[in-house]
Amino acid sequence: MPITVKCDCGNTYELKDEFARKSVKCPKCGAVKIAPAAATQGADPAFARDRFLLRQKAMAIDQKYYVWDESGKAILFVERPTYMLRTILAIVGGLVSGLAVFIGVAAFSGVVAPDEGPLSDFLMFVAIIGLFVAMLAVTIALSAKRHVTFYRDDSKNMKLAEVLQDSKVQFFKATYTVRDHRSLVIARLHKPYIYNLFRKRWECLTPNGSLLCVAKEDSIVLSLLRRVLGPFFGLLRTNFIILNGSSDQVIGEFNRKLTLLDRYVLDLTGDTARRFDRRTMLALGVMLDTGERR
Repeated sequence: MPITVKCDCGNTYELKDEFARKSVKCPKCGAVKIAPAAATQGADPAFARDRFLLRQKAMAIDQKYYVWDESGKAILFVERPTYMLRTILAIVGGLVSGLAVFIGVAAFSGVVAPDEGPLSDFLMFVAIIGLFVAMLAVTIALSAKRHVTFYRDDSKNMKLAEVLQDSKVQFFKATYTVRDHRSLVIARLHKPYIYNLFRKRWECLTPNGSLLCVAKEDSIVLSLLRRVLGPFFGLLRTNFIILNGSSDQVIGEFNRKLTLLDRYVLDLTGDTARRFDRRTMLALGVMLDTGERR
């Protein structure tokens, strides 16, 4: 998709995707501008800002957020359903399946090894392992992926973007796909679990896998203190800084405010040229909360 650039002189021109986020010169007046990201074409005006204020809705089964601008006007509604009924049914289904496997293997053990002995002990061990494996496998199979959807408001009539959970089971890292309102992929989010031992970290990548930015806890010292003391009555809140690619340039912050309700500020004023798609950055901000189960 070509990138449209509007110059201050009034000239409008198009470039190939390869010029996204690069300095380009206006062919009419020669002024230099930063070309926008290709994915920002056609984005809703609600995303055209540098600061987003988020508040998680209290007393809600699903994870829901209202997003405001700096004047306090609601501009977006975000939801990540928990599917409680389906989750309960999945757990019940897994328990029933596990018990069925246990009873089946135990019955088989009584037939082939009626007397106590090594074979009987081994089959009982298999029955116990089978119980847990079947219970886990069926529970995961019946449970739902938890996607995040961005709407214009809480009527949910207009979808603006979404974050899709790629897989229910992810051992080494969690991965998510960010799509726009046309279901086109605009970014990918990765959460490598190994970093969580010392300092929480999320990576944001382009659709083709190039690193865009990295979000990590604001301080290695504070992150280690949180591992030992926890939030410590809210005084050790988990805040994140957002770095440009693999560099140390801070382009944004995601901070939790000390209030009774969960309130957050996504501040991207460090990205003065707005080289980073605000839909991707807001998706990252929401996952820094709900993806970390804060």
